[in-house]
Formats: sequence, structure tokens, C-alpha cells
Amino acid sequence: MPKKNKELQKAGLKATLPRIKILEVLDSKGHLSAEDIYKELILLDEDVGLATIYRVLTQFESAGIVIKHNFEEGHAVYEIVSDEHHDHMVCIETGKIYEFHDEIIEQRQAEIAKKQGFEIVDHNMVLYVKKLES
Repeated sequence: MPKKNKELQKAGLKATLPRIKILEVLDSKGHLSAEDIYKELILLDEDVGLATIYRVLTQFESAGIVIKHNFEEGHAVYEIVSDEHHDHMVCIETGKIYEFHDEIIEQRQAEIAKKQGFEIVDHNMVLYVKKLES
């Protein structure tokens, strides 16, 4: 728990129990909606309301602790901001989210941008996939 306290303090937020619990759930599961976090906290016998979870996630997003993704229309999921860049694949059949990093893709994107006279300052790539039929 001390590491979570430091993360919160660094972001200028008090280390309240709801904030710590929400961070722990996101840290262990990743890519969760507010409702998913709520369900996980119920399973852990933690009394944190859904409104509190939404409020804390908004605070975390503003503080740069989490990033909000809208992979599916109307369905936001959150993940803890990582120092390591990665992209995402979303299974259109199950909704499961997979992270990946491919240096060749990253290099190619930089080459394409440079060829057009640009430098990439940030990007987000999401592949929507389905399992191959055997």
C-alpha cells in the first residue's frame, strides 16, 4: 500500500481508502469500466459506491494516473498510465482487450510521418480483431 500512497501524493491527491482500493483493482486487472471496478470491490467486500468510483476515476484521469479508452461506443474502460508504450487489440466477439508492442510497427509509423514532414508526438492504435476459424 505505501507505493499507492506515493503515486497518489505525487499526483496531489490524498491517499483515501477508496482511491487506494480502486488503484489496486486497476493495477491487478487493468482495462476495467467503472462498473467492473464496482463489481470487483463488492467481491472484495469493499464498500465503495459507483458514484465514488466515477468521481475517483475522473480525478485519476485529470491527474494523469489513468487513461480512459472508448474502445466500444458508449463503454469506457480505464487503465493505469504506463511508462512503456503499447497498443491494443479488442476482440469484437468477447470484448477482451489485449496489449501489444511491435517495434517494426512503431518504426514504420515514424517513417510515414517523417515522409509527410511530421514527427509523431503521440498516437493510439487499436486493432479490432476476431479469432480465426479453424
